[in-house]
Formats: sequence, C-alpha cells, structure tokens
Amino acid sequence: MCRRTVFAGCEGTLYERDNQPEARVPVILLLAGVAGLFLAYANGANDNFKGVATLFGSGTTGYRSAIAWGTATTALGSLAALVLARGLLAAFSGKGLVPDSVLATADFPLAVGLAAGATVMLATRFGFPISTTHALVGALAGTGLLASSTGISLAKLGGTFVVPLLAGPVLAIAGALLVYPAFRFARERLGVRRESCVCVGTRDVGLVPVGATPEHALTMYAASLPVPGVTTGTAAACLDRYRGEVLGVEAGPTLDRAHYLSAGVASFARGLNDTPKIAAILVAGPAISPAAGMLGVALFMAMGGLLNARRVADTMGHRVTAMNAGQGFTANLVTGALVIAASWKGLPVSMTHVSCGALFGIGAVTRQARWRTIAQILVAWITTLPVAAVLGAAFFLILQQLHPTP
Repeated sequence: MCRRTVFAGCEGTLYERDNQPEARVPVILLLAGVAGLFLAYANGANDNFKGVATLFGSGTTGYRSAIAWGTATTALGSLAALVLARGLLAAFSGKGLVPDSVLATADFPLAVGLAAGATVMLATRFGFPISTTHALVGALAGTGLLASSTGISLAKLGGTFVVPLLAGPVLAIAGALLVYPAFRFARERLGVRRESCVCVGTRDVGLVPVGATPEHALTMYAASLPVPGVTTGTAAACLDRYRGEVLGVEAGPTLDRAHYLSAGVASFARGLNDTPKIAAILVAGPAISPAAGMLGVALFMAMGGLLNARRVADTMGHRVTAMNAGQGFTANLVTGALVIAASWKGLPVSMTHVSCGALFGIGAVTRQARWRTIAQILVAWITTLPVAAVLGAAFFLILQQLHPTP
C-alpha cells in the first residue's frame, strides 16, 4: 500500500493509493505548472523594468527602448541560470522549510504559485515595485503552516530567506552612499563638468480683474501679457549631461554607453536570480525538467515585462528620485554586483530591494529622494509577506476542500 507518495517510487507510479493511480494528480501537477507560469508573468510585469529604470528616469532613453533592452538582457540572465544558479532552484522548492511529506502533495506548489503570483500582480496593478522573492517566501511559509502538522522550520526560514532579504537593501544603500561620492570625486578631478539646463519660455504674470476702470484694465492687460522667462535646474526633464574628455574620449557619450551596459548587467543579474526561484514551482514533479522549467519561466517573464510593466516603470523611473546618467550608472553597478554575487552563492536576495535600495542611497546623497514615494514602497514591502502567506494558506485550504485527503 502506498499513500501520498513523493512523485516517484511505488513501482514507478506518479501518485498512488492502494495501488490504484489517482487520475487527478496529473491535472493538479498541470495546474501547478500553470500557476508557476502565471507567477513568471507577474514577475516580469513587476520586475523586468527595474534594471533599466535608470535609463528611463535619467532621460537617457525612452520607455520602449528601455523595456526592450531590459527584456533581452533579463532573458540572457535566465539562460545563464541554467548553469550558475541551481542552488536557488533547490532553496525555493521548500525543502527543509516544511516536511518532505508536505512537499509530496501536489496541492503545495499549486497553492504557493497562485499566492505569490496573485500578490505580485496586485502590487503591479497599483505600480508598487515589490519583491517576488518576498512573495514566494510568504507563500511558502503560509502554505507550509497550514499544510504541515509540525509547522515550518523557523531556523530555515530565518537563515536561508529572511537574513538575505533584510541584508540586500541595507548593502545596496551603503554601496550607493560609498560609491557615488567616490565617482563624483573622480569625475571632478578629471575635469568632467556637469551641465545644468537653461529653460527659456514665457510666463503669465497677471489677470485683468472684473469691473476695473478702462485705464486700470489697460494697465493690467499689459501686465498680464506673456513675458520671457529664464529658469535653471538639473531635473531629469532637462537631460542633465556631462561635458569634458578623459584620455581624449568625450565623457557624455561614453557615460551613456556605460549606463546602457550597467543597466544590462543589472537586468542580467535579475534574470539570473529570479528564474530558478520561480522554476522551483514548475519542477515540483518529474514531468518538467529544471532546464525546461527555467526556459518556460524566461518566456513568460519576457511576456509580462513587455505587456504590463508601465506602471512600475513610472514609479521606479520618476517617483523615487530625480537622477542623471551618472547617478543611474552608479545605482546599476551596485545592483548588478550585489545580485550576481548573491546568485553565485545561492543567496535569495531580492532584486527589487537591492535596486530600490541603490536608488534610495543615490537620492539620499543628492538630496533629491522623494521620501513620500519611498515610504509607500516600504509599506508595500512590509505587507508583501503577510499578504502572500494568507493567500497561500487560503489557496491550500480551498484545494483541500475540493478534494479532501482521506
């Protein structure tokens, strides 16, 4: 007799009770795969623009060019994950967090995928850049608490998931606070100067009041005519640029190319870090190999980014902090370095937390941070885990009610 068997064994059957195969299990596994692809789509919608947000925010390029570059380099990172990030695939299977008997149930990955995907899509709808990693951790914990009679491993939850998630934004802020002033000092020493814009136009200075005498009306009318106005500033709309040469190379165009490259590195790092986490949902059973799972995730992440990234793009590009190409380049370098290092070591840091942390740090240094938006993002981060946990438990309970375990 074999009951709730892990997806192999029992004379080669996938899922068996009293030696009679259960017809519903392949369907549930198929639904788990659909949930994983839904999560990949949601991840692409919320995350694909984060690596290239500085290109858009600094005015270096427009939205369409930025999302195309971000999608392509994210896909490259997803392919690299096949070789470089297998450790994350194992970590986000839930092994060690909940008992193996819970992992053996087909309902577990389905509930986790649905909960995490729903959480990320909800945040995307309102333009909040939240962490898919955070949503997955919350869904794993909430589903595991309801599915397991012994609860979840708090040591595994804290050591493998919580500590890296907390450390990511702290390290990113610290990196930006250290690296940007160093780059600014080097630029000034090399004689590369930053140009501020000059905006020339007209402005209205008054209105003619109702009931004024003819003489008064004529005087007021003359005063209300548009007059030339000149203002200066360094807003992104003015396309703040750098002028000067370093070793005979023009600084501005070179920085733009380096900025594009750094955005590509950050997006590559995101694909490398996020793809195996989501693919863990798809490979819950032996029907889908890790390679096929990661390729499916890469495809649906690209679709989500191309079709549904605009609201998060506006938040990341324009509402966190004003920036120029040099500041965006610095933020991308910090983000890419931290996420690639974490992926290589199998640490589940959040690309969202790291990329936003780098922008927070840049805004703090330049004193252009928009703290109200940052506060809203932090609230969204705090609520991500409990929302995903509650949804995970709810989805698992619904699935159990649909086909109760004898």
